Amino acid sequence: MSAPRGLPRGLLAGLAGIALLALVTWLLPQLVSNYLVRVVIVMCINAVLVASMGLANGFTGVFSLGHVGFVAVGAYVSGILSLSAHAKGAYLPDLPHWLAGITLGFLPSTLVAGLVCVALAFLVGAPLMRLSGYFVAVATLGFLIIVNVVLINAVDFTRGARTFTGVPLETSLPWAVGWLAVAVAVIARVVYSPVGRRYRAVREDTIAAQAIGLEVLPVRLSAFMLGAFFAGVGGSLYGHYLGSFSPAAFYLAYTFTLISMLVIGGMQSLTGALVGVVAVSVASEVLRNLERGLDLGIFTVPPLYGASQVVLGFILILVMIFRPSGIMGDRELTLGPLVKPRQEGPGREIKR
Repeated sequence: MSAPRGLPRGLLAGLAGIALLALVTWLLPQLVSNYLVRVVIVMCINAVLVASMGLANGFTGVFSLGHVGFVAVGAYVSGILSLSAHAKGAYLPDLPHWLAGITLGFLPSTLVAGLVCVALAFLVGAPLMRLSGYFVAVATLGFLIIVNVVLINAVDFTRGARTFTGVPLETSLPWAVGWLAVAVAVIARVVYSPVGRRYRAVREDTIAAQAIGLEVLPVRLSAFMLGAFFAGVGGSLYGHYLGSFSPAAFYLAYTFTLISMLVIGGMQSLTGALVGVVAVSVASEVLRNLERGLDLGIFTVPPLYGASQVVLGFILILVMIFRPSGIMGDRELTLGPLVKPRQEGPGREIKR
């Protein structure tokens, strides 16, 4: 059945996708327990973060360890902006007057958090994106440490190392799924466009890219800033999902979790980022339940607290040995017109 005349096929696919997402978000809470719904929400948030991390780490070849720093900034910025005046007076009495009088809704505070992370990414990335290899990895790790130290010491804004609480619990399944759809759509459109070809050219050979006229710094910086925006959005979603958090929630442990998801799924594939999130999340939930111990009748397995992280690290080692490109490698699942190869001249497709 052909599309109605004058209505683009891509628009029909987009409308069908929106309808499908709406149906899923409406049906899922009625079919499964609240526990599974919460697991799906966390998976969607992590998918936003891992997909945005892969934009710089996988498609431009800049291995950043500071992505969680933007997540932390997004969570705290959105949390401060969304607190009511009464909550600010109770929890943050020393806030500046101009900030104490601002109270934004969930969506505006999330967008502001993303934009703040974009500005911060520009300031940080302008010098750091000139580096390559392990130099940029160490430098971005330094950025993560700086963010953590600032959050701990900025007591007037963040309550320091104490729990930042009172954040409205606004992150629901529709919000999480909706932002994941936006993130995937935007990132896919970027990486499978002429801009994305510049990303991959810089990743494969910076000298050759410069020889054909590409400027490495602007290319890397644009990917770094776009990834930071969605990291800030993901941080806002995470903060409004937890309701209370501390700087320790956005540090090395969470960095390791997100990187393991990206590496296991495939750093050079948007689909791989999503597959890695699902694989690691399911494995972590299963192992976390097994940590309490098992009674199989014949023998009893005692509680093994922390075993999920040990097994996850072991899986990551095996993947790096036997499948260093991850589950998906650089392959993508067909997402219709979202990542459909564009035609370049009659009968010619752009190879990805």
